[in-house]
Amino acid sequence: MILAIHHAQITIPHGAEKEARAFYCGLLGLKEIPKPEALAGRGGLWLEVGDLQVHVGTEDHVGRPNTKAHVAYLVDDLEGWRSTLTASGVAILEGMSIPLYRRFEFRDPFGNRVEFLQKEADDQP
Repeated sequence: MILAIHHAQITIPHGAEKEARAFYCGLLGLKEIPKPEALAGRGGLWLEVGDLQVHVGTEDHVGRPNTKAHVAYLVDDLEGWRSTLTASGVAILEGMSIPLYRRFEFRDPFGNRVEFLQKEADDQP
């Protein structure tokens, strides 16, 4: 039986950890957590999102800008994030409408697709 999702993995080019930290930890505010010693030499970084993790691995020559694969982050202020990302030069892509959520997508500096969504009920006073 599958109990839960523990982590998702995205990739960046080899040597792009500094830029990944600036985007994911600096701009998005995610917390970096230590990688196990046995994996530390592989490059990349691990991030904590609530009780889950996003592992940022390294690999070159992949078609990130063309894939539908993505991580979707549930946020509490979608319009605030839209403003923050736009002000930082991130192009926002309007996603298809889905019931009970407002959402948008964007690509990180490495071409990974990212989705931010907010429950409609969260907007109500």
